[in-house]
Amino acid sequence: MKVQDLVAKIGDVIGTSEWLLVDQARINAFADCTEDHQFIHVNPEMAKMTPFGGTIAHGFLTLSLISRLMETTEINFETQMSINYGFDKLRFINPVKSGQRIRGHFKLLELAEKRPGQWQQKVEVTVEIEGDEKPAMLAEWIFQHFV
Repeated sequence: MKVQDLVAKIGDVIGTSEWLLVDQARINAFADCTEDHQFIHVNPEMAKMTPFGGTIAHGFLTLSLISRLMETTEINFETQMSINYGFDKLRFINPVKSGQRIRGHFKLLELAEKRPGQWQQKVEVTVEIEGDEKPAMLAEWIFQHFV
């Protein structure tokens, strides 16, 4: 599909990802990468004493997984290159507990050609936690696509 063909889908959910496990090993690896070893993420014994009842994923881990979640959707269009441009909105609503699975829902909010061959896309991302009514995260994610 060509990027410009997506214009007709503005306002629609354009993809839902597969489920992805956020286990303690993934949380620990993220803590090592970012050097954020706060006990609520990496110390199960201490984390049991918090209102969460156990370890939780870093909010930024949940955020960083949205690119992987998007890769597992049916969203597919022709570009030479796509880059992150940023976020207009980002909220961490509900913590992801170690051992839970998440998936992403991607709704197309905007798509416009900014220059010939350069398109800007804004997607609303909702990260769902399996079995939980409240989502983990809501974001408005902006891309630049070059065709």
